[in-house]
Amino acid sequence: MLQRIALLTLIIACAVMAQPKKIVMVRVAPERVAELRAVAPEANIVAPPAEDVAREVEDADAVIGRLDPALIPRAKKLQWLQVFSAGVERYLHLGGPALRDSDIVLTNGKIIQAPEIADHAFAMLLGLTRQLPVFLENKARGQWIRGSNEGLTELRGRTALVVGVGGIGTEVAVRAKAFGMEVIGVEPKDLPLAPYLDRVVLPDRIDVVLPEADVIFLCAPHTPESHKMLGPGQFELMKRGAYFVAVSRGALYDMDALVRALDSKRLSGAGVDVTDPEPLPTGHALWEFPNVIITPHIAGRSDREWGRRMDLYKENLRRFLDGKPLRNVVDKQKGY
Repeated sequence: MLQRIALLTLIIACAVMAQPKKIVMVRVAPERVAELRAVAPEANIVAPPAEDVAREVEDADAVIGRLDPALIPRAKKLQWLQVFSAGVERYLHLGGPALRDSDIVLTNGKIIQAPEIADHAFAMLLGLTRQLPVFLENKARGQWIRGSNEGLTELRGRTALVVGVGGIGTEVAVRAKAFGMEVIGVEPKDLPLAPYLDRVVLPDRIDVVLPEADVIFLCAPHTPESHKMLGPGQFELMKRGAYFVAVSRGALYDMDALVRALDSKRLSGAGVDVTDPEPLPTGHALWEFPNVIITPHIAGRSDREWGRRMDLYKENLRRFLDGKPLRNVVDKQKGY
């Protein structure tokens, strides 16, 4: 009898082990689902309609896509969650202990969107330093007005302060160095020597280096420690005539302090792709400044974004199925 029970237990265990891993794709285009199925034919890859996602994730081994974080506690078998975005604060907050304190491996989209976000940051900066909003208004009126050199600012020899030297900040620093700028990084992690960084300081030294900066690039992730890290005191420390560019998360800086710095002419201009609140409300004071460029959180979009995204998803899917370490793993306690 005991031998039969042992044999039956072994058969059941083997059957369970033989079951294909279930991968649920959420809000992923059909042609991209087909690409992933092609690289992992042994997996059970499903792409349910929105109304069936909650049911399908209950027995999913992995989820790739824009999953509603509130569904995470229902995913009892979940081992791996791959999200689209670089920022994961929403998932960690709404997923709660079911994600943050679990063994679920969380991977994000950091680095994937870094090149286009860095391009966008410099597009906004160059738009400001070359007075493009003024010339675009003149063009709309059909007016050829050269004006003076006032407001046309050369970047070579200026100082760029890159707050957050992760995937995005690294790409920004590389571009700043290519423009001939001195580049100071603010980063909590130890960084290796790099030709695009002249200095790196810890976040608790940001008040020391802010007065040196001609341009402040805000590229850090949003965590409890970085929330409103640039408040009224920090804007007061900024060099008169500096430029401010925010491309990571709006909750990192104080919007009212930014408005005051612009209103007092402390800042020559600002470019913001991220705000808090978001969307930026109609009638907000920031809309009124001619020397502010505002874009609706689209810095991470480009014609090549999905190619890099799919490369990551394919590699991570194969790694997951083969039991290998995944790329872009998030430290869930630190939030990035």
